[in-house]
Formats: sequence, structure tokens, C-alpha cells
Amino acid sequence: MSEATQASSPCLGRAEVWVATRCELGEGPGWDAARGELRWLDILAGELHRARGDGRAHRITPLGRRTSYAALTTGGDYLLVAEKQLTRFDPQSGEGRAFLPFEADNTVTRSNDARVDTHGSLWLSSMGRHAEAGAGSLYRLHRGELTCLRRGLTIPNALCFSPDGRHAYFTDTATGWVMRWTLDDEGFPERGDAGEIIQPEPWGDLRHSGGGPDGAVMDTEGCLWIALWGAGRVARLAPDGREIAHVALAAQQPSCPVFGGPDLTTLYVTTAREGMAAPESHDGALFAIDLAEALPGCRGATEPALRLD
Repeated sequence: MSEATQASSPCLGRAEVWVATRCELGEGPGWDAARGELRWLDILAGELHRARGDGRAHRITPLGRRTSYAALTTGGDYLLVAEKQLTRFDPQSGEGRAFLPFEADNTVTRSNDARVDTHGSLWLSSMGRHAEAGAGSLYRLHRGELTCLRRGLTIPNALCFSPDGRHAYFTDTATGWVMRWTLDDEGFPERGDAGEIIQPEPWGDLRHSGGGPDGAVMDTEGCLWIALWGAGRVARLAPDGREIAHVALAAQQPSCPVFGGPDLTTLYVTTAREGMAAPESHDGALFAIDLAEALPGCRGATEPALRLD
């Protein structure tokens, strides 16, 4: 466990505005290598955004409900993670069909962070629509079956996985800690002799980082890149949880990073305008920085496609 401070690591550079959106709550970025495009969501507006890796050909698709992630499936379509519903979505035709309900009987919550693990299964979370304490939960969708892994969370975030598939990471933003879970051979949290889920361990202390830990992504070296909401930066944490570098950007509320581009060396970052009294024109934009020169050899870990059967 380690403590990260705002001045504790070298700056690798400044991410620049890549797509000048004004998302209220930009979130859930994902890289589609086959199409050479990035996708991300404006959760509160219920919009799917897509653009080429160079930022061109930006387009917006209204989805009709608050949606936090679009997981690319092995069939080439998306599974949309949204409040009350998981939906199969054809990115070409724009047609969707219901797949599974998601806390459909809970009037308090909406969907939040999500990420596909190394087994091709989807970890996804819920939170209170107004960040009600303890209203959120964490789930895993494995081959079409949804399992609740943890309840009583406030703002679950930072879902990502070690390259070898042995550990899952997440945070409850309100705590300031990144937690690490040891996984079994099928990618579920390990269980004790009585069948109980073994609890995750504290791994990265971000209580003094200057911001709240938000979305995260892994690189191939086993380092975790995490957006620090309110701090205007994305921190790189070593495999032991220490902050060892960061990327700055001219937006106070970065929400989630993802690696993309042909060599997975470009770090894209979504941002948000939510709750800002006087947002600037770049708040809510998509940012990007090519790390090939600043950090030679560093590249993102490929996120597998989601298997639903």
C-alpha cells in the first residue's frame, strides 16, 4: 500500500483537446481496433459518442436513457450498460434490443463504471443517481449470467484487470482507496473454505492525491492509469500502488482514460462539466496524448471482446 500526493510524480506531458465536446458527464471510453475508432458516453445526456482515432468523424447517437458503457462483443455489436437495462446495440443500424434487466426495480440507482476482463466477462457497477451513500453495487456478467459481487458502495469506479488476469482493481471513489481482488481461474474473486468471497485488499492510497479516484485502465507493464476527478490529471500507479508518473490536462474533472491508436500508445481521457459553477469551453471534451516519446515501450493492454455465451 502506498500514499500518492499531487507533487509526488513526474509529469509526462499535457493532454490536448482531441474532440471538443461539451459532455455533462463524459465516461466509459473504449477503443475499437477493427474500426479504428474511439467510443465514449455522456451518461447524463444518454448519448453515445464515436470518433476516429485522430479525432475526426465525430458523431453522436441519442440512446434514450442514461448509459455508462458500451462493451464491444465478440459478435461486433455493443452491449450497452444503462440504468435499468443491458441492451444489445448494432452500431451500424443504431437498433437495440433488450438483453437483461439491471436493477430494474431500484428507483434510486443508475449504472456507472464497467470494463471487460481478461476472460471476456463484463464487470459493471451501479450507484445512486445522486451518489447516495452505500446505494451502489458491483457485478460480473459471465457468459450471460449476472452475479452480484459486492454491495454497499457509494461511487464504484476504476474497474480494470492485471494483464495476467490474476487481479481485479476497483475503487469506491468516496474512500480514496484503490482496492485489489485476487481472482480464481475463472476470473471470479477467490473464495474461502466456507464458500465466502475473500475480501479485496487496500492497494493504492489516493486520499492525498488532490482528487477523487475515478475511471482507470491498465498498461501491459501492469501499471494502472487512473483519472483523478477534481485534480486535472491522470496518475500512473506502479504494480505496488505507488504513483510514479502523471499526465496533466486543462480540465478539472477527468473521468476515465483508455489507450488507443494503432499501437495502443495514445492515452485518451474523457472529462465532465457536471457540478461546475462556471465550466470552461474545454470541460467535457475528449483529451488525448501520445505517450510513445515520453514513455517509450509503454502501451495499453488490449481489452478483450465481451463473450455473452
